[in-house]
Amino acid sequence: MTSPQRAKVLIAGSGPAGLTAAVYSARAQLAPVVIEGEPSSTSDQPGGQLMLTTEVENYPGFPDGVLGPELMMSMRAQAERFGATLVTAKVSRVELKESPFAVWVGDPEAPEPTYEAEALIVATGAQSLMLGVPGEDRLLAHGVSTCATCDGFFFRGQEIAVAGGGDSAMEEALFLTRFATKVTVVHRRDRLRASRIMQERAMANPTIEFRWNSRVTEVLGDTKVSALSLVDTVTGATSELGATGLFVAIGHRPNTDLVAGQLDLDENGYIVTRDGSRTNIDGVFACGDVQDHYYRQAVTAAGSGCMAAIDAERWLEARGS
Repeated sequence: MTSPQRAKVLIAGSGPAGLTAAVYSARAQLAPVVIEGEPSSTSDQPGGQLMLTTEVENYPGFPDGVLGPELMMSMRAQAERFGATLVTAKVSRVELKESPFAVWVGDPEAPEPTYEAEALIVATGAQSLMLGVPGEDRLLAHGVSTCATCDGFFFRGQEIAVAGGGDSAMEEALFLTRFATKVTVVHRRDRLRASRIMQERAMANPTIEFRWNSRVTEVLGDTKVSALSLVDTVTGATSELGATGLFVAIGHRPNTDLVAGQLDLDENGYIVTRDGSRTNIDGVFACGDVQDHYYRQAVTAAGSGCMAAIDAERWLEARGS
């Protein structure tokens, strides 16, 4: 039977939050171990959601923009340069009763954990809920997006669509009117789920149009979005909507299955943090989109990763570790 490996700091996740936490932890001589996820996983792939993004123009320090995968590879190399150990695998189970925390990688039923971590940083991120229609995955980052503040700038002077009917969809649609000549909101019902004030703002904006009782059934285009196939949810009639972009705004799901029942989660399933990155369990910290349902930006995730690393370092120091 193999004994667990000991880690002073273990980081679950390798998006901007996890890798920034790794950089700071490594520079503090804490020899962090980063379990970065698996390439085949849709929920916690190495590098996080930026690995699915083409051009990133709003990350500081890159005046000409940077490719999402290139940015994440640079962060990864920086963490390794300072001594972080990156493991391409998925955390399958954790036991968080007290430090050291038991962490399984691979078989969650193994009799012994893979690691024992004095401090644990959870940076497993979140995933955008998708429509699950043909063409959506193929054209992701080629006209299909889940983030208006990330990608809206690329759709200047174009006609685009937003799928969804809640506050997030209205926020996306309103933001996109800064760039697009027309924004069509496609909603499967005849009324919005958004709050009254967001409905009023969207309906008062002359750039926004609505396709009620409609559902996207396919995203059309060879190398980039050219149109959307729609079906009327009442009559079943089909139609086509010309659009060069589709923003999917039907919600996000935090990757918290791993810690559910052990860490405090809010009503939407996000980890609750207090006093920076601290969770309800002493020695467990959380950062990035797994605990942030409001900003969801690479730069804010990176900032929270810095916070988690510093919080973990000071916690270890206070324990004399």
